[in-house]
Amino acid sequence: MTRRLILTLALLTLALPLRAQRDNSALSDAEVEQLRDSAYVPNDRVLLFIKLLDARVKSIQDMYAKPRRPGREQDTHDLLEQFTSIADELDDNLDDYRPHHRDVRKALPKLIEATDRWASALRTPSENETYNVSRKLALETIHDIRESATQLVEDQRAWFAAHPPTKEEQNKKEPVTIPR
Repeated sequence: MTRRLILTLALLTLALPLRAQRDNSALSDAEVEQLRDSAYVPNDRVLLFIKLLDARVKSIQDMYAKPRRPGREQDTHDLLEQFTSIADELDDNLDDYRPHHRDVRKALPKLIEATDRWASALRTPSENETYNVSRKLALETIHDIRESATQLVEDQRAWFAAHPPTKEEQNKKEPVTIPR
């Protein structure tokens, strides 16, 4: 009986931090599910990341388009932290696609275009010590994504020129995901 009680307490102790870590996530459960669904189609995954990051930027822009409300700076800080977290995940995905030669040629021009849009939008709010560090980190991450995407465009151009897809691969359909 004592062993069971100790085991139960130990499991609860381990489960509590996991729940706390989940609450700090930059993504909602629905967004996580969308990313899982797009995991098998790299182009779709990159486009989904663009959509998620666009949503964070739009939220920031909306806050500054309306009259100031209390807590705006902290909300900006939080959205910038979310943006950076999601952008880091996108950058990690791009790094994973490079050595495996995942074909993301269709999504890369859109991604490069989006980095310009994000950078200018995140520079728009005036300086504030509440979110200046978060903004700087977000802008550095955008710069890293742009460099990765630009290099990946060149890598993919060279790879697919040297290794053109066979007719089977061209006719092969991408997996279909059914929205829930």
